[in-house]
Amino acid sequence: MNLILLGPPGAGKGTQAVKIVEKYDVPHISTGDIFRKNIKEGTPLGKKAQEYMDRGELVPDSLVIEIATDRLTEDDCKDGFLLDGFPRTVEQAEALDKFLAENGKKVDWVLDIDVAKEELMTRLTGRRVCRNCGASYHVVNIPPKQEGVCDECGGELYQRADDTVETVENRIEVYNSQTKPLINYYEEIGNIAHLDGAAPLDEVFAEIVKVLGE
Repeated sequence: MNLILLGPPGAGKGTQAVKIVEKYDVPHISTGDIFRKNIKEGTPLGKKAQEYMDRGELVPDSLVIEIATDRLTEDDCKDGFLLDGFPRTVEQAEALDKFLAENGKKVDWVLDIDVAKEELMTRLTGRRVCRNCGASYHVVNIPPKQEGVCDECGGELYQRADDTVETVENRIEVYNSQTKPLINYYEEIGNIAHLDGAAPLDEVFAEIVKVLGE
């Protein structure tokens, strides 16, 4: 099963991705994770991507298409995949469809998780991440036992540069202007399902299972 997860930053895509991967046994391919890995390792790609991410801007299509399609050629993707964070523009979607068609495949379902802007602002500006192990917390929804300290490893919790109010507003704006047209693109194809991301996590996942089947 070849799947795409769509939704603005903070919609809960990462949480649902974990559940989907567990149930349907497909690899979770997050372009954000691939970029962060490169940033951490200080690769040329990482340095280039960092400049864009720090400004809350999207990494250019050519760079993203190259890294995503390259990942899809790996062995673990031959029976399906879950793409998260790609495609983000119609140009990327067209490049993906072309790549898949050349390999005798297609996108089976696009899962669109929708959440209102006010809710996204609360979720994202309150997020804190462990500098050491990468565990994620929220000052309101999932606070650590001790403020500023990771429950898992005792590492320092910090606010990512892309989680400040100004950057979050920009990220949502960028999503609305550049990624919303994707929804129309997949509606024309007829393989998109819309989900209410403001509902409790388990309810959102139950809706996903209804769409994809047991």
